[in-house]
Amino acid sequence: MTSSPIKIRPFRFGIQASKAGSQKEWTDLARAAENHGYSSLTMPDHFTDQLAPVPALMAAASVTKNLRIGALVWDNDYKHPVVLAKELATLDLLSDGRLEIGIGAGWMATDYEQSGMQYDRPGVRIDRFLEGLEIIKRAMTGEKFSFSGKHYTITDYTATPLPVQKPCPPILIGGGGPRVLKLAAQLADIIGVNPSLKDGVVNGETIKDMSAEAVQEKIDIITANAGARLPDIELNVRTFLVNIRDSAQEAIEGTANMFKVDPSLVANSPFAILGPPAKIAEDLLARRERWGFSYVIVGGEDVEKFAPVIKILAGK
Repeated sequence: MTSSPIKIRPFRFGIQASKAGSQKEWTDLARAAENHGYSSLTMPDHFTDQLAPVPALMAAASVTKNLRIGALVWDNDYKHPVVLAKELATLDLLSDGRLEIGIGAGWMATDYEQSGMQYDRPGVRIDRFLEGLEIIKRAMTGEKFSFSGKHYTITDYTATPLPVQKPCPPILIGGGGPRVLKLAAQLADIIGVNPSLKDGVVNGETIKDMSAEAVQEKIDIITANAGARLPDIELNVRTFLVNIRDSAQEAIEGTANMFKVDPSLVANSPFAILGPPAKIAEDLLARRERWGFSYVIVGGEDVEKFAPVIKILAGK
């Protein structure tokens, strides 16, 4: 096993949450995450059964002091970038500089179908996302600007308010395909390495793209395209296969059977967290050494079960 050329950073951990039945349930989750040492609370951005990210993230920030907030990730197609930039800057201002801007080109086909939005081919969505990201970054400066692209036209616009984090809150771009990973290597402060979602759905091919071999190919794309930026990039992984229990073997086999894949695939995948906390901590250390993953996100339902891992890895 070779060591990652990406700079080894101290661990930080986040939770990805989406819904709650009440204000108390949601804010209690945010407080619990902060109390257990999680660095961030992120949310998906879909039209399914979830809270709207902007007000929910602000509610989480309002009851915590250090917990960072963001979407994993905002879909560029769902809001005009001028509108999204204003909301993002407001979140950063009102959270005293705790926003991470996770943004992407969009992938979930059902969101587009149900809302009546055109689900363009990936290349078009990515081109539009690049224009949107450029507009958001320029809006964050507070300087008057104009922009003329294929998808957006901005004329003599001066954005307010300004974010606390200068010149812009950190940009997180998540990607599973070669083009987005190349762009993330060139543009992002944080890169979220994902399985491929090119078909707009999660299916068997998605699980196969979580293998150690597939992940190595993605890391190779990042390192080949980051150039001098490589030491400044933080690598993120959102773990999708989580089974925290005393028996690692039972956790591995149970997860593999659920998705009808070989146990070795899930055992070696950085998208999987399987077994007791001590073993999970060892796995995360090995994955950071091999691939550079230092920013690990688990589901909000695992906030308590995963907390012992954070204690083991505190300061490492």
